[in-house]
Amino acid sequence: MAEFDLIDLIHKRCAIERADVRLGIGDDAAILRPPPGLDLIVSTDTLVAGVHFPEMTSAQDLGWKSLAVNLSDLAAMGAMPVWALLALTLPDADRTFVEGFAGGFAELAAQHRVALVGGDTTRGPLTVTVVVHGFAPPAHVLRRDGAQIGDAVFVTGTLGDAAAGLRCLDPRDAQANALFHAPPETREWLISRLLRPTPRLAAGAALRELASACIDVSDGLLADLGHIAARSGVGIEIDALELPASSALLALFDAPDRLALQAGGGDDYELAFSVPPAHVADVQRDLARVGCGATRIGRVVAGQGVRLLDANGTPIALRRRGWDHFA
Repeated sequence: MAEFDLIDLIHKRCAIERADVRLGIGDDAAILRPPPGLDLIVSTDTLVAGVHFPEMTSAQDLGWKSLAVNLSDLAAMGAMPVWALLALTLPDADRTFVEGFAGGFAELAAQHRVALVGGDTTRGPLTVTVVVHGFAPPAHVLRRDGAQIGDAVFVTGTLGDAAAGLRCLDPRDAQANALFHAPPETREWLISRLLRPTPRLAAGAALRELASACIDVSDGLLADLGHIAARSGVGIEIDALELPASSALLALFDAPDRLALQAGGGDDYELAFSVPPAHVADVQRDLARVGCGATRIGRVVAGQGVRLLDANGTPIALRRRGWDHFA
């Protein structure tokens, strides 16, 4: 494929009409019209083959995930997505790969009416960069710096599934043989949590007037809550026994392995957030209404950093608390 044939293919597969897009793909830049009275929220993530996704990841799953991880950032801000930009670096202009990628990207974009309005294509090692834009009411944008001493700490969904899915795919893993012989439906469910995360956009919107601080769990629960603690000038205590686990995780991993995956595994793209005591019941009600459960896992305290505690309140030391690109 020639470069502009590639661009045209992506454009056709990802075409979504929006009144706030005056001019989309096809010119030197897009012309967009944000509505009055709303803040524009912008985020970007880059995914590199072999770092952010296994190299055997299908084109469809990569298309989905490249958008999903960015939409998760908007969810953590309480924003609703509207537009996206895509920069796609490919070793070769492989039509089959591009069709699959665009199909996965478009599948998720259509669910949330996200219009692809521009981007870039180039040759090189497989790398995907997406920029997403969303709208949120100025007075109710969720941030990392609002946690207060006495707030409860919650997380949506379950933790550790995506990291477990990665271990199911890794032949070098010490548990590889046992994981390989696990029930296929259990393995596939964990792998799907890695390759096709669900951005918690409805939950983020529901939390706008309830949560005091929020972040999505991308690098690992402890690492990401550490950002809230640092930005808010507080400490956070997490009760290890309260961390939510899926039936698949419980079936395949013992308690120490499970805790390591839940607390430091990353790639969950769940929302971790703090809530003033007066809003705890409201959070549980409103998140149930949008079909997203949340578990109370800890509290905001005086001090700094994040401590993981056992049933006796003793700190637990983990070898890894999250992902760091340069560690």
